[in-house]
Amino acid sequence: MAHLASGGAPLLGEPPPIELGNTSYAVRGRPMDGLQNAEHLAAWLRDMRPRLAVPLTDADLREVNDSDLRVARELRDAVRTLTVATVDGRDPDPAAVATLNRRARQAPRWRELRTAPEPHMTVRTTGRPVAAAVAALAEEAVALFAGPLRHDLRACPGPGCVLYFVRDTPRREWCSAGCGNRARAARHYAKARQEAQG
Repeated sequence: MAHLASGGAPLLGEPPPIELGNTSYAVRGRPMDGLQNAEHLAAWLRDMRPRLAVPLTDADLREVNDSDLRVARELRDAVRTLTVATVDGRDPDPAAVATLNRRARQAPRWRELRTAPEPHMTVRTTGRPVAAAVAALAEEAVALFAGPLRHDLRACPGPGCVLYFVRDTPRREWCSAGCGNRARAARHYAKARQEAQG
């Protein structure tokens, strides 16, 4: 993989598991998949690199394969299923919970103290770094769905939007400013149409 193009999925600054879930998105109401192939996954991981629990090098990203893609998609689907249940106030799907827990225990990792050039912490893993990064995403999802942030998960009500977000302020209604603008424009045009007809 000589060149990593854009992963094709929106990044909104949400917790990493929600960002992974949001790789299944819509454009003008048409479903899109931001993880169509291993190159898309590598690009998404590259874009998320500063926010991942396991550091990934460019060499790690060049080794992303179809097996990694299958695991990432499986985790994404479990995250989306659990997010929908959480937003709707329903019990979590047992199969999605089992998938999440299975993925969270895949690649053991630990933190080590390094002393040169000055004391700092580094994350180490016994497995492939990409597998460890995906397992860390699953662990973060476990913490999200078991913790207080789950109460702030929302589905974006924007026209045609299928993304999720964590409502970090009481006034936040949309996943992004773009969705808010589209919703306001749609309301304006609907009102203008109604006045013209009435």
